[in-house]
Amino acid sequence: MQHIYRFLRQIAEHNDREWFHAHQPEYKAARQSFEAFVQEMILRIASFDESVAYQTPKTCTYRFARDTRFSADKSPYKHHFGAFVCSHGRKSFRGGYYLHLEPGNSLIAGGSWCPPAPLLKHIREAIVDDVDRFRDIVEAPDFKALFPVVGEDLVKTMPKGFPKDFPYPEYIRPRLYTVWHPIPDTLVSEPDSQDRIEQMFRVMAPLNLFLNEIFDDYTP
Repeated sequence: MQHIYRFLRQIAEHNDREWFHAHQPEYKAARQSFEAFVQEMILRIASFDESVAYQTPKTCTYRFARDTRFSADKSPYKHHFGAFVCSHGRKSFRGGYYLHLEPGNSLIAGGSWCPPAPLLKHIREAIVDDVDRFRDIVEAPDFKALFPVVGEDLVKTMPKGFPKDFPYPEYIRPRLYTVWHPIPDTLVSEPDSQDRIEQMFRVMAPLNLFLNEIFDDYTP
């Protein structure tokens, strides 16, 4: 698996189409290794979250080319490989399981990324209504050990329409209901890598189940 990181370090230094097309064999070998790893990862996740059982590396793995239309950075390729294992595929807002391989910045993550405003409001309402269950999930010792921070991109004050005296505002203020944990670049090359990643995703699974029950209940 370390040839994935070798290729990613090279593309970070030579991020242009001419170099990329001249090194297609290296890219294809790295991509195939990543997709094989993701295939095994899907099977393992499906053993405790059967909603992902019909996903494939193709439905979970992100394109390597960057979308530069609205970015000041016009470099054409990413510096990482990423896959989001979710019952509705990689573009879904539902809770899922994310693997990110990037030299010096590898991680696993999960939850719901950038849910649209109506869904975000629905998540917050569900947490207020069932805060004890939510706390049982995110404050469990094994969960907090891996994922001490729940949510990203917090609003400065309580969102409009929510009680200002709610005792756990940190669970209502996020715009992104995500968690993440860094992993060493060497992990995916170790014999027990799939076991270790599976265990981390098992710890994450109750959060995804909570979120996906909310999405199943949502009626626009």
